[in-house]
Amino acid sequence: MQRAALPARARPVEHRWPVLESAACWVSVAPNSSAVKTLAESGELRYAVLKRRTPGISAKMLAQTLRGLERDQLVIRRVEPTVPPAVHYSLTPLGRSLDEPLAALRDWAETHMPETTGTTRPEQ
Repeated sequence: MQRAALPARARPVEHRWPVLESAACWVSVAPNSSAVKTLAESGELRYAVLKRRTPGISAKMLAQTLRGLERDQLVIRRVEPTVPPAVHYSLTPLGRSLDEPLAALRDWAETHMPETTGTTRPEQ
């Protein structure tokens, strides 16, 4: 038995506007912003160093984040053929261009945190 197709307005945004799927996924997730910020500040980093410099993110979440950033061509992954392999990450030029807009978004979020969490009443 086939399910009826959802009307366009009831479908998730990523099915209506595919270009938003990728952008919305990594911009809205804090680990992505943290990884971009850390790589922008430090240049190329080994995975273990990157993990230490992004506190509060689990190893699994960081690995998933880096895979997504690599898929979106924002991060370059370089593997040295050593035992164990040394894996390095750095931002691509496209990834570096994202640092400034993400910094502005982080600043905005920090400034407006009380308003968005409902801890204060908005001025009228």
